[in-house]
Amino acid sequence: MKVRIGIDVGGTFTDAVVIDNDTFELIGSAKIPTTHEAKEGVAAGIIQVLHKAMEECNVKPEDVVFIAHGTTQATNALLEGDVAKVGILTLGTGIQGAKSKADTNIGNIELAPGKFLYTENEYVNTGNPDMLEANAGEALDRLKEKGAQSMVVTEAFSVDDPANENKVVALCSGKGFPATAGNDVSKLYGLKVRTRTAVINGSILPKMLEVANMTEDSIKNAQIKAPLMVMRCDGGVMTVDEVRSRPILTILSGPAAGVAGALMYEKLTDGIFMEVGGTSTDISCVKDGNVVIKYAEVGGHKTYVNSLDVRTVGIGGGSMIEIKGGKIVNVGPRSSHIANLAYEVYTDTEDMDEPVLKEVHPKEGDPAYAYVECKNGKKFALTLSGAANIAGYVQKDNYAYGNVEAAKKAWKPLADNMGLTVEETAKQALHLAAQKNGKVVESFIRDYGLDKKTLTFVGGGGGAASVVPHIAEEFGVNFKIARNAAVISPIGVALAMVRDMVERTIQNPTEKDILALRYEAIQKAVKSGANPDTVEVRIEVDTQQNKVRAIAIGTTELRAKELAGSGKTDCELAEIAAKSVGASPDEMEKAADNGLMKAFVYHTTMKTMLFFKKKVTMLRLIDKDGVIRLQRKNAAVLECQASEWRAKVKHLLNEYTVHADGGAEIPNIYVVAGKRIIDFAGMQSDSQILSLCEVELQNVPGDEKLILICTRTTENERG
Repeated sequence: MKVRIGIDVGGTFTDAVVIDNDTFELIGSAKIPTTHEAKEGVAAGIIQVLHKAMEECNVKPEDVVFIAHGTTQATNALLEGDVAKVGILTLGTGIQGAKSKADTNIGNIELAPGKFLYTENEYVNTGNPDMLEANAGEALDRLKEKGAQSMVVTEAFSVDDPANENKVVALCSGKGFPATAGNDVSKLYGLKVRTRTAVINGSILPKMLEVANMTEDSIKNAQIKAPLMVMRCDGGVMTVDEVRSRPILTILSGPAAGVAGALMYEKLTDGIFMEVGGTSTDISCVKDGNVVIKYAEVGGHKTYVNSLDVRTVGIGGGSMIEIKGGKIVNVGPRSSHIANLAYEVYTDTEDMDEPVLKEVHPKEGDPAYAYVECKNGKKFALTLSGAANIAGYVQKDNYAYGNVEAAKKAWKPLADNMGLTVEETAKQALHLAAQKNGKVVESFIRDYGLDKKTLTFVGGGGGAASVVPHIAEEFGVNFKIARNAAVISPIGVALAMVRDMVERTIQNPTEKDILALRYEAIQKAVKSGANPDTVEVRIEVDTQQNKVRAIAIGTTELRAKELAGSGKTDCELAEIAAKSVGASPDEMEKAADNGLMKAFVYHTTMKTMLFFKKKVTMLRLIDKDGVIRLQRKNAAVLECQASEWRAKVKHLLNEYTVHADGGAEIPNIYVVAGKRIIDFAGMQSDSQILSLCEVELQNVPGDEKLILICTRTTENERG
């Protein structure tokens, strides 16, 4: 039996899971306390939990075909200020050089209250190319005298010509300094943000190099031949070699692992994922089956690192109940372990002996939180998990399920104080917690134009059932607790895809520009460990900011197959599509079917101004598992053989291009080949679409069925 191993390093515990490589089913898991204090740091815990999981699941080294870990090491280093002093070598000449000196004077970045990332600057004149290395060497010596431990080399427009940056980085490496080139962390224009991103990368480079080397050596010593992969903050994985040059890509990789695991098990179109721990809830958003991404911020400063949009709320299963005058006024952010108190819901009923309500201030300056002290001297916190169990939201098969009778006895003194039943008191605490999480959920709905009617809330983490069922009830939406929710993060690590992205600033990109960017993204994904035959590329053109992105996603060499069910019938799929548009299944028309994806349309009318009505066609593209992969209003749908694609695409372009005084407005074209949705929305010319289509479909058999979808740019609404 071949297996995949995923390891997630958390702040408190390090978890490992063993997954069957053929079925992607969980075989077993292991957990140990995270080894922050060990000489080898968290790397020691990674190896310990690996050996424990392999031993308990009877796994031999030769059985392991994929191994990866997610870590909070980079994030924690930034939060705690455990970073290296960074020396910045600014390259330039003349007036542009003077401007570059100002733009790259980053100063000291406050990472957390009282915790700073310190920088020093030196300018290197590039006017005489023959003197570049000598001038850079002298500047490097001066930075060394100022205490710089890691170097950043940065130059204006290096994304177009990186030669100088790369030459000086090689010089730094030759002298024993870890170094980062600005062009290596981002291909976007914007010297200041690019330099800041490189500085943050450089500040964690020494520590991450140490951890990466120790972990990789330990994996090799365990006789595991599979290459070690590391979780990225965008939900993909990359090789250890890539971590050595771009450790910044691992920040916020913990939350990324959780939602990656949830998406493998729970088929989602639009949803809110909440990973609930003991202290906090990490909330992220899924739209059209993809997790939403944004630029990460560090210390309040924008970077060019693409990360999952994860928002954290201080509400978890262990959140304590704040009281004033013997009544509930708030929930969290303090949790029971901070107060060194046990949960009331995870104890024996006989331990809850004549409990008396008392107050505790976990830290100096904290408000009063509720706990009970029993006749036998034992003390227990009143927690959100206790409230959820009392109110009946936690089911017996949930990880958070506990002793309801003990929890009710613990909460009774507080309920008596408030003149309520125990259940009413618990519901009040749950409502206060839902208000806090609800503000973040509302912000996601607003920011990404989501529709509450089609949303599903998904819970992961050990405390999922303590939070998600109740907040879903308050929002009036469906919810799921993810399968194997308690270990969803290491599962996400074990099942992760290789992902990489190239992003450039290009005004009016030509098809040559786009094809070059596509090729570069494929090469980066392969360098990160992807099998070249599995890499798929999505192109995004942002005409407002003149940015073009190529996102490449692939699997590792030994990944067996995708996790999938047996598939739903046409009637079941029509029912799902109908529900999402508010129609009956009989009103849905199957407009196209390529065997793996089906396009359903619903024809209706909508009111416009002055009581007029207009005809509207609602499209739902749905896969065989019942996940809606694309939803658009007023879409034209065609089914054709791959050999006919050029004629059909040209027909759609001719039919739906709008010609106006400002020029031609190219429609949005989507080509569905098998399970792939090739998105040409945002392209600026017919030739761009046709050139990319040629590349994407070159290996598709001529008799394979395609689905073509087209919307006018002005009507490209999700409907």
